[in-house]
Amino acid sequence: MAANTKSPHILNAASNLLGLCFVVLTSLKFLKLSERTYIDETVTIALVFFMLSCILSFLSIRGNIKPGGKLETTADYLFLGGMIVLFITAILILFNVIA
Repeated sequence: MAANTKSPHILNAASNLLGLCFVVLTSLKFLKLSERTYIDETVTIALVFFMLSCILSFLSIRGNIKPGGKLETTADYLFLGGMIVLFITAILILFNVIA
């Protein structure tokens, strides 16, 4: 497998989901549904995961690393963590557990 094969895909998906997190946070602040919600906090956690994933995958593409390098692997796990946080948030919203 060639070097950095996953990093461009991670960067693309993480940056798209990062933008989605920004839209959600901005919408919540704009609508002023409540002063502070758990949705804000969980989306912010996902935002941080996606931002770190973007940075690390970009560095992986720009640097000369071997396949399966630490930057790419860490970016992959951070992306997965962000996806899990968004999934849990969506499930909790669906069942009206958090607001």
